[in-house]
Amino acid sequence: MSLHFRFWALAFALSLSIAFRAAAQEQQQPPAFPAIPIDAKEEQVRQAVALVRAGQKLTPKAWPNGARVAVCLTFDVDNELLWRNTPLPVPLSQGEYGATTGLPRVLDLLDRQQVPASFYIPAMSAALHPQMIQDIVRRNRHEIGVHGWMHENLPSVGDAAKEEQLLTQSIDYLTRAVGKRPVGFRAPSWAFSQYTLDQIRKAGFLYDSSFMAMDEPYELMANGQKTGMIELPINWIADDYPYYEPQASGSLPDPDLVYQIYKAEFDAAYQERTLFILTMHPHITGHRSRIAQLDKLVTYMKSQPGVWFATLEQVADYVKQTHAGN
Repeated sequence: MSLHFRFWALAFALSLSIAFRAAAQEQQQPPAFPAIPIDAKEEQVRQAVALVRAGQKLTPKAWPNGARVAVCLTFDVDNELLWRNTPLPVPLSQGEYGATTGLPRVLDLLDRQQVPASFYIPAMSAALHPQMIQDIVRRNRHEIGVHGWMHENLPSVGDAAKEEQLLTQSIDYLTRAVGKRPVGFRAPSWAFSQYTLDQIRKAGFLYDSSFMAMDEPYELMANGQKTGMIELPINWIADDYPYYEPQASGSLPDPDLVYQIYKAEFDAAYQERTLFILTMHPHITGHRSRIAQLDKLVTYMKSQPGVWFATLEQVADYVKQTHAGN
């Protein structure tokens, strides 16, 4: 099979994945976010997009020890909860794989490579597999952040008090399980309601990692006002789900092509001296052919001079220190 055809197949599969996801989201349009009319006036458009916007860039002038780029490996440990709306035994087993096999492989790789990672875990995912948090924590290298109670879609909750209750429960559960209050928040499905930003600010989080307005750290704005909330952004290109999602049943692309995309994203971040965040899921990247490509990518990144592997907490702490008083 030619390289050109392989890349075409990857692009086609990715476009289908995104189209299906967009169609599903369109069918579940939350009432609090009405469509912007085609004849909307300028002020209507501005109001419609004002809830959360990008503020100032926060990339430091230099990373620790003169590093050129900060690299953050992150894992959303959703496991069975992705199938909670249709909890049939066989699909649930696809998520269970993340706990039985995927996460152990991920942790072994991180041990071999001696690099840290950030793990975002829904509370009930941790409850189903308590050993996961124990295995992560005993490495004394990684971070655990909040990722919802039940991997709930926050815009669909539709009630500020209920959403706050779920957030409080999630924080309390992980604090007890980890022995430390989490400082990072990543919204389940990267979806914010009209209440979420105010609630995570009130809860005292150091940073969020759910938005996509830049490729580098920035401050979140709320209705034109500074929030002081550090955003460490993600994006679909540097995420394993669009390429490897379980519904594809292994038919999606040669993992080496995904490695090439991740490598290109890292190379650009390296040239820009900014930030590379890779988002993965143990039940996806933990499969044999996928974990091998992650190992290859980490080896490549480590071979470049001036790469700082860090948790998002470490990056946010450093960003906060360098911008103190600004």
